Amino acid sequence: MKHIRAISLDLDNTLWDINPVIFRAEKVLRDWLTKNYPLITEKFSTEQFLELRIQIVADNADKSHDLKFCRIKMLEVAATSVGYDKSVAEVAFQVFDDARNVVTFYEDVPLALEALSRRFKLLAVTNGTANLTKIGIRHLFHSVITPGDVGVAKPSKPIFDAALDAVGLSPREMLHVGDHPEFDVNGAKNAGLWTAWVNRNNAQWPEHLDLPDLTIETIKDLSVLLK
Repeated sequence: MKHIRAISLDLDNTLWDINPVIFRAEKVLRDWLTKNYPLITEKFSTEQFLELRIQIVADNADKSHDLKFCRIKMLEVAATSVGYDKSVAEVAFQVFDDARNVVTFYEDVPLALEALSRRFKLLAVTNGTANLTKIGIRHLFHSVITPGDVGVAKPSKPIFDAALDAVGLSPREMLHVGDHPEFDVNGAKNAGLWTAWVNRNNAQWPEHLDLPDLTIETIKDLSVLLK
């Protein structure tokens, strides 16, 4: 791995715990809708919003990889079904997005990212909608690659190819780091990249997948190993 020149990083559940972030953002959005567009939350319970989102994904299979599109479309359908203009959806999404980008890094992450960024080109390769500018770490990253940019999500090979194209490197010059055995490790391995599995919770590796090149508990571990 001595030829590594760039590191692509997953974001959600690799740099921060995404579950409390989404839970809080959903609540912020629902409270905002109740205050400003109450007919929506009067018609749609939290469970009904979930059902609507599932239906949106099913009806737009070609865009199911684009989480921003799916959420805005869900909000458009909800708004227009009770007589509001569909433009409500864009404003509502910004409310959600602002809350969704208030994250708490895992303790090891900030200093480790700073250290890695001084030695490697860092790229974010994410299936989510995190905004690194809002979060405050965009300056550490050369590029951000999302399904909305590429047209597919991890573990599809083209999203990793796009990361390589962004820095003009060959697969064996990039290491991909993430928490998901299939989306991150298996996907990156199939694209020819080196792989590191972030296993913070002592999980068992799925037996049907090839092993990662590295297994680490923290991003700090990665920074130390790559020295």
